[in-house]
This record gives sequence, C-alpha cells and structure tokens, in this order.
Amino acid sequence: MESERQRILLIEDDPQLGPIIHRVLAETYEVVLAPDGETGLRLGLDEPFDALVVDRRLPGIDGLTVIERLRSGRVVTPILVLTALDAVADRVSGLDAGANDYLVKPFEFDELLARLRALTRTFSGEGTAVFIGSWEFYPESRCIYSPTTVASS
Repeated sequence: MESERQRILLIEDDPQLGPIIHRVLAETYEVVLAPDGETGLRLGLDEPFDALVVDRRLPGIDGLTVIERLRSGRVVTPILVLTALDAVADRVSGLDAGANDYLVKPFEFDELLARLRALTRTFSGEGTAVFIGSWEFYPESRCIYSPTTVASS
C-alpha cells in the first residue's frame, strides 16, 4: 500500500515564483500555496502539514512574524525560510524566530528538495532493543520502556 504524500505549506507571494515552486514541489508533495502571511498563518495554525516553506518578505504579516506566531501557537512543524535576504544577521534572525532551516534565493530545486527531505525525515533512532525481563532498553537512545508502556503503545 502506498503511503500518503506529505503535505507542505508554501507561503510565497511572488506571482511568478510561487506557482513554479508549487509545481516542482507538487511532483513529490501535496502542496498548499498561500499568497500572503495572513493566509499562511491561518492555514499553519488550522491545518496539519509536514513542513512549511516561508518567504520572509510577505504582504500583510511578514514571514518572521508568521513563524513567531506559529511557534507561539505551539506549532512544531519544521519550517524552512526561503528568501533573498542573505546577510548573516538575516539568517540568524530567521532561525531565532523559530525556523529550522534557511535557504537563500536564488536556489537550486535539488537543494530545496533535499532540505525538505531532511526536515521531514522521521526515524526512531532507538536502534535494537535489549530485553531485561519484560522491560525494553534501547542503548543507542538510552530509552527504557516498562512493560505497561510497551503494552499500551
């Protein structure tokens, strides 16, 4: 059975670039394009996404404010900032606002796709279990699960 495609929220106001990015991402992901910060913020707070791609310069609410409000709203979805602002201070402020990654325009689509794969990659990292009676111990992650925890999961 094929798994569902991951959902990406693309918040990009450029009328030429937004649809191009949408088209390329749509080859791999289910993509929702928001043309401004207010729409992006509403969608990010109300709908589940596997990752968000946020431009910094947006009409209405700017990208950093969108990110800060999403994080304040307890949205933990990985966020990649995609912007032309490339100074170190710009990158630092983007990451400090709550973004997980920062990619500067112009960019290569291969790199954007690789960064999204990295942001959405899920793995347990727990490794092989060592059983101690009915307890499970995972040395690599240093996690131990009681019999009641294992039975309920």
